[in-house]
Amino acid sequence: MGRFVHDSTHDSHYEMRNAVGLLGGSFNPAHGGHRSISLFAIDALQLDALWWIVSPGNPLKSDKGMAKLSHRMASAKTQSRRSKIKVSAIEMQLGTLYTLDMVRRLKRRYPKHDFIWLMGADNLAQFHRWHKWKEIAHTLPIAVVERPGYNDRARFSPAMAYFRKFQKPKKFFQGGNSGNNPTAPLLIFLRFRPDNRSATMVRMANPRWFDCYRNLSIKDDITHRLYD
Repeated sequence: MGRFVHDSTHDSHYEMRNAVGLLGGSFNPAHGGHRSISLFAIDALQLDALWWIVSPGNPLKSDKGMAKLSHRMASAKTQSRRSKIKVSAIEMQLGTLYTLDMVRRLKRRYPKHDFIWLMGADNLAQFHRWHKWKEIAHTLPIAVVERPGYNDRARFSPAMAYFRKFQKPKKFFQGGNSGNNPTAPLLIFLRFRPDNRSATMVRMANPRWFDCYRNLSIKDDITHRLYD
């Protein structure tokens, strides 16, 4: 959809900008909880799109029990159907290991996108363990979706002690704040009805969940690369 925004450097010039959310994760597998939280965030923040960044690996997690990237992407594509959600493994193409490096590359590659990082309260509770987390906070706005069982830990975490002075209502980003390229640091809390679904529950119920995605070629929604 996008929006035309006045460019202050040229009095008569207007440019098209897009408000885009970024949700990173292993998606091992993607499930209905990912979808419901994402659709809620798209509506709450008036996003033009939300990208699911399927990670090739997470420095804070073990690779044990991790399905192939193509299988995880296939599960994400299934959950993202008929929505503004786009599925990508662009992190692998960029060759970045840490979130900070990835978002900096994305901002350079897509200068007309106003990005916002989306994460659950469980991630905010451990955000201070992320590589150069304060620099991430100064690179793009962050929206935190509340999760039962993690909200108190998130609100009393070292990261929240730093973020508290930057916390604002959602209207400060909605639609990229009318596309005026809202500046970081900016933290927004989003209240969401409890959704207890998790990838762990899916794997426990069906350890071979990925079998239905064998022998498929999956096309990346952003880079258009094929994964099999």
